[in-house]
Amino acid sequence: MKKKIVILSGAGISAESGINTFRDADGLWEGHDVMEVASPQGWNQNKKLVNQFYNDRRKQLSEVSPNSAHIDIAELEKNHDIYIVTQNVDDLHERAGSQNVLHLHGELRKARSTGDDTLIYEWDRDINEDDVCEKGYPLRPHIVWFGEQVPALEAAVDIIQDADIAVIIGTSLQVYPAAGLISYAPLDCQVYYIDPKPFISYELKRREHTVIKEKATTGMKLFLSYVNN
Repeated sequence: MKKKIVILSGAGISAESGINTFRDADGLWEGHDVMEVASPQGWNQNKKLVNQFYNDRRKQLSEVSPNSAHIDIAELEKNHDIYIVTQNVDDLHERAGSQNVLHLHGELRKARSTGDDTLIYEWDRDINEDDVCEKGYPLRPHIVWFGEQVPALEAAVDIIQDADIAVIIGTSLQVYPAAGLISYAPLDCQVYYIDPKPFISYELKRREHTVIKEKATTGMKLFLSYVNN
């Protein structure tokens, strides 16, 4: 029977492709204080540094490929309605073949006007300080920074509120607003949580769920064995 499966993905799934997770154990992002490279204040203080940070991430993205977890998720579309809500800013889900991908925190391979949020451009090269939109405003990385609204959140809620199955993979869902998404799933929604070191949040404790204590690639294989039986 065809089911609506919503994948909630995070940094752990991309880490297996070789993408460094932004935040290290000491709270730094690639050696930078998070507010220096991922906040409006940091952008206003040092645009060159912020652009270089994301330019480096974009270059790294061009050197990696989707892993088997991304590919297995894409393969699910053959038999089910698959929707992905990801906290990741890479395009590995799309490159694996997934069609319905919603990025909560923006996309590395896009640039946005600083004067008109509706002007968003596909962008595979570096963003430089002299790059401007068609209205003459400087371009910035198309990333949701700390302290900014998450424009895609309402669409994410719409996606999960009628899910038959939800899969949490590569994320502990501890950071809001993404952490609250699972609470919008129907109470009879089957929830699978794939993580080698699972953190059982309040939202998970209040509903039935299945923990697959594995990394993303191994965990997706196990999930496929469950859903295909």
